[in-house]
Amino acid sequence: MTIRVLLADDQTLVRAAFAMLVESAQDMAVVGQAGTGRQALELARSERADLVVMDIRMPDLDGIEATRLIASDEDLAGVKVLVLTTYDSDENIVEALRAGASGFLVKDTRPAELLDAIRTVAGGDALLSPGPTARLIARFLRSATAPPAEGGPECLSDREREVLTLVARGLNNTEIGESLGLSPLTAKTHVSRIMGKLGARDRAQLVIVAYESGLVTPGAV
Repeated sequence: MTIRVLLADDQTLVRAAFAMLVESAQDMAVVGQAGTGRQALELARSERADLVVMDIRMPDLDGIEATRLIASDEDLAGVKVLVLTTYDSDENIVEALRAGASGFLVKDTRPAELLDAIRTVAGGDALLSPGPTARLIARFLRSATAPPAEGGPECLSDREREVLTLVARGLNNTEIGESLGLSPLTAKTHVSRIMGKLGARDRAQLVIVAYESGLVTPGAV
C-alpha cells in the first residue's frame, strides 16, 4: 500500500528535496506540499494524507498548532504527524508530542533514515529511539511548565508499568518481549491496553506520561 505523504515546510528548497526523496521510494507518494501550518491543515483534509512531515517553525500557523488541530479532528483520525526539529535548539518538540505528533526527526537526518521514519510512523509506531532522543525528551519534560498529564501509571498493573518503562526508553515490541520474556504479540497487546487505560493516542504520548509521572526519570536511559 502506498503511503500518502504531505510535506509542510516554509522553505521551498527543503520541500523540493524531501519531495524528490519521498517520490524515489516505491511505497510512497507526495500528495501535497504546504508552506504554512494552515495550508498543511487544509491539504491534510483535502488530500487525505496518511502522514504529514511537519516543520515546527512556519508562518501563519506554526507546526505545533497545526499538529494539534490535525490530531483533534475526528475526520483526520488516521493521519500521523512526523515533526521536524533542529534537535538541540528546538525546545518545542515536547509540545509537539503533547499536541499529537507521533515522533520527531532532525532536519539533517540521512535520506534513508527519513524514509524509514515515514514508514515507522505511518505503520503506527512512534519514532522515539533510545539514547540521545530519550534524553532530549527527558530534559525538556523536566523543565516544562505545563501541568502533568491527566492519566498516570497508578492504574496500571506491575507488568504494564514495566512495559511502559521500556516503551519510554525507546524499545519496540520485539525488544520489549525479549527483555521481559514475552512474545512480540503479547508485548503489543500490553502496549495497546496501556494506551487504552491512559487515553493515549500512540506510543509517543505514552513516553510523555512515563516521564511526567516520574516512572522514568532523566538520566535513567
